[in-house]
Amino acid sequence: MNKSNRLPTLALLSGGLATRLRPITEAIPKAMLEVAGEPFVAHQLRHAAQHGIGTVVLCVGYLADRIEAFVGDGSAFGLRVVYSYEPPKLLGTGGALRNALPLLGAEFLMQYGDSFLEVPYAPIVAALRQSGKQALMTVYRNEGRWDTSNVEFVAGQIRDYDKQQRRPTMAFIDYGLGAFRAEAIGDFPAGQRFDLSDVYRSLLAKGELAGYEVRQRFYEIGSPEGLAETDRYLRARSKP
Repeated sequence: MNKSNRLPTLALLSGGLATRLRPITEAIPKAMLEVAGEPFVAHQLRHAAQHGIGTVVLCVGYLADRIEAFVGDGSAFGLRVVYSYEPPKLLGTGGALRNALPLLGAEFLMQYGDSFLEVPYAPIVAALRQSGKQALMTVYRNEGRWDTSNVEFVAGQIRDYDKQQRRPTMAFIDYGLGAFRAEAIGDFPAGQRFDLSDVYRSLLAKGELAGYEVRQRFYEIGSPEGLAETDRYLRARSKP
């Protein structure tokens, strides 16, 4: 994809403490864990560049210097990478995205920093624009297989989303990739801790959240089991 067709900036939320992976993450941030022979963030950045992303904002906090020392300005991955730094008291996924807002522009994509999502970005951006809504959540028909399902998605519409109160009608899961207009998060207070789920639930209540079904399953490194599975998948994927 040539530069004239570049997609909006992608925010990678990579600032968490990764407590479920202790003790290995006491000295290594999750983004820098070795997966299929190289730091996990390398796989994410390479995929982003291959699918038309030109700029990535890495939202970093815990052990941010380790990530920045490896990624640098992103040129090694065919990208421009800039950094949004959280304060010592981390802001949560929503607060981290709000903190990065000045770097993201009027329209942007967001991906969780512990997810490998093998999907193209262009159709997701197009779906946001066609919806006319402030944000779009990608969803996957999970049915409790890879994690606990938390989305009710019917006829292309998100009917319900709740990470705390799961219901039998929730066959889908938040896939970990969203598309936003800046106003979707600009009303939330800067410098305060909140979760991205708070943003999504607020938007859903206002009728400002679109849904987009993804068919490819997700891989994640947020747990020891997920880390091992993702390592196996990416090793197999790289073989001729």
